Amino acid sequence: MNMQPIIDKLLPTKMILPLGITVALVLLLSACEKAPEQQGGGFPPPAVSVAKVIEREITPWEEFNGRVEATDTVEIRPRVGGVIEKTHYSEGDMVKQGDLLFVLDQKPFRAELARAEADLARAHAEADLARSEIRRAKNLVTRNLLSQDEYDQRVAAEAQANAKVRSVEATLQLVRLDLAYTEIRAPIDGRTGQALVTKGSLVASDPTPDLLTTVLSVDPVYVVFDIDELTYLRYFKKLQPASERDGRKKRPVFIGLGNEAGFPREGHVNFVDNHIAPDTGTIRVRAILDNAEGQLLPGLFARVKLLAPTSEKALLIADHAILTDQDRKYVYVLGAENKAMRRDIHIGRTYEGLRIVSDGLKPDEQIIVHGIQKVFFPNMPVMPQMIGMSDPAPSPGAMPVAEH
Repeated sequence: MNMQPIIDKLLPTKMILPLGITVALVLLLSACEKAPEQQGGGFPPPAVSVAKVIEREITPWEEFNGRVEATDTVEIRPRVGGVIEKTHYSEGDMVKQGDLLFVLDQKPFRAELARAEADLARAHAEADLARSEIRRAKNLVTRNLLSQDEYDQRVAAEAQANAKVRSVEATLQLVRLDLAYTEIRAPIDGRTGQALVTKGSLVASDPTPDLLTTVLSVDPVYVVFDIDELTYLRYFKKLQPASERDGRKKRPVFIGLGNEAGFPREGHVNFVDNHIAPDTGTIRVRAILDNAEGQLLPGLFARVKLLAPTSEKALLIADHAILTDQDRKYVYVLGAENKAMRRDIHIGRTYEGLRIVSDGLKPDEQIIVHGIQKVFFPNMPVMPQMIGMSDPAPSPGAMPVAEH
């Protein structure tokens, strides 16, 4: 560029400047000429890490709150009345079926047994006498020494004596049962509860038997929870087939207690109720699971993860790639010419450390996962570096550097 016209305008005619001032003026004008070119170049695009959206086959699930219940709950009540003579267990103990729990005073029952046995002996004697008379009557009838009417009376007397024997035998059996009922035993394997009576207490069996204690089964246990009708329609589209009821095919559920992370315990659905509760719009579902350690007590709160019957494809992204704008979630998708394009999305639950995206993304699209803070506005140019969706942020030295 010829600088002389500019110099001529700035300096008076025929004015002579020192050589140093002239050179400085020329350099200043040259710098002004190059400034617009540098300003047009601007800053280089920021370096970011991008990853492909993952498509994976997963089994959907829903989470519910439930309660632990015993598979068997037995109230221990006396079948006969009497005075508690002895307690044979400690409250809270594990007992086996048939273990002795309480003993009632047996003296009145043993006395009743002795009387019934005496009545049976007398009935047998009367029956023997009746049979003897029948034998004699047969001889007399053949010799025409006894009328047929008297013979029939003796036959009837023998039948009555035999019937009395059977009646007394039945009474004796009932007395023996009553005596056996004075020993109150555990009807199932399980854990005993608080003893509601002590030695010397008078308990009644009629009209309403007194409650002595309870025994709850321990292993396995139920977890009962309620699901909404939409979940029922999605997860239980038809009645449970016989293959599921007999245990060959089981709908899995996963259980977590209040102090446990995730759902470390596994069980399966063994019952779905037959109606929707109209007041709540829910249906009762029951799962069964092992409790060999006995940690699951009836009444405990439990978190339940119910799996869908079939799997489906889902899109997964890293949680830290998701941004929030009021009530909307969005990510930056790498578009044409390496521009960061905003994309609103709908998200679901986490799955193996990644977030499920239900709408807004397509498989194999690339989103910015690290360096999002460098993107100040949509359609901003970026310098991408491909990494895995779950990879950590690369070190600054590993990031690409734009050339100036």
